[in-house]
Amino acid sequence: MNTSLNKNTAVRYGTKYFALLLLCIITSCSQNQEGANIEMAADEVMASPSEQRAAVAVERKLIKEGRVEFETGDISSARKSIFKAVETYEAYVSSDQEFKYSGRRSNTVVIRVPATNFDDLLKDATHGVDKFDSKEINVRDVTEEFLDVQARLKTKKELEGRYLELIKQAKNVTEILEIERQTGQLRSDIESIEGRLKYLENKVSFATLTITFYETIPDKIAFGQKFKSGFKSGWENLIWFFVALTNVWPFILLAIGLLIGIRIYRKKRK
Repeated sequence: MNTSLNKNTAVRYGTKYFALLLLCIITSCSQNQEGANIEMAADEVMASPSEQRAAVAVERKLIKEGRVEFETGDISSARKSIFKAVETYEAYVSSDQEFKYSGRRSNTVVIRVPATNFDDLLKDATHGVDKFDSKEINVRDVTEEFLDVQARLKTKKELEGRYLELIKQAKNVTEILEIERQTGQLRSDIESIEGRLKYLENKVSFATLTITFYETIPDKIAFGQKFKSGFKSGWENLIWFFVALTNVWPFILLAIGLLIGIRIYRKKRK
């Protein structure tokens, strides 16, 4: 009877252990399969941009920048022409600087213009210029970088979507926290890539043109300006002298009284 009981107990425990072992194997296989599916999905995401690039005609992404410098006989007139061209071709001025040197006045304007209007704006803004001191136009092809950034962004966003699906299936707090940590890092990467993409899009959409134009001041005019400046400085110094006198007038009165007293004393002695 005891032998039979022991056998039944052993069989029952053996069945339980076997079922537990089988459950662990099934769970492990399921997790491995889920991980494999995620890796396969990530591989598919990584491969898809290349396939799309091969299938679709690529639009070139070009960054255009220019820099010109020239002399003008009338700096005010040249400035008006440049700003008129800016308005005509829907551009905007991102920087405007004026400089004055001995015998020269200059103005540097940095213009952001739609890339399609770059050549027309340059032509109108420098209309009438016979000779450039310097002229430099550069075009940089960023097509490859642009496509790579787009592909990385697409991959990261799809992976983020999968993480959000996984967090719904999480069974405990530890899994949830780990997935949220990975999602937070992924979101930071996505925002960084989006910032780079916007920067490239802005540079491609709007070309940059820097125009420096200057006017030479004749020596006579320069001498007249120096004389005028010297007269103005002398007048200002005279004003400051009187201001200083008003600050020390008690001491001046004291000194005058002392001198008068000394002279009276000397006359009495004589």
